[in-house]
Amino acid sequence: MEGVAWFTHKYVMHGFLWYLHKDHHTGSDGFFEKNDAFFLIFALPGFLGTFFGALNGFNFWFGIGLGITFYGVGYFLVHDVLIHRRFKWMDWFRNTYTKKIIRAHKLHHKSLAKEKGAYFGMLWIPLKFYKSNKYSKKQPA
Repeated sequence: MEGVAWFTHKYVMHGFLWYLHKDHHTGSDGFFEKNDAFFLIFALPGFLGTFFGALNGFNFWFGIGLGITFYGVGYFLVHDVLIHRRFKWMDWFRNTYTKKIIRAHKLHHKSLAKEKGAYFGMLWIPLKFYKSNKYSKKQPA
């Protein structure tokens, strides 16, 4: 799922659906963003795959739907709760790995433009983040 998420983030969210994703990079006034619409966009195939896969003897669609759903839960916990701190209840879960995820995501948000982003994944971190202390600096949340 990480590869699918990377591709979707780079070519869909930073592509033809940029108008929904843009406020995630530039900020919004309220608690919700247009970007939150992606929750529904990605939850729908997860639900449909799980539902129809279960109706058809738990076939491969069930596994695909479950994979999308579990990745969505992980995405919410890592991206919205841990990285962006929309909810503060995972602040205790900061370690070397999660700090590097946060740093990579902060570098992704450094660019406010559609085309100039970097680090489109969420859980896979480039090796250079482990080889250099440059990426370990404490960043404000």
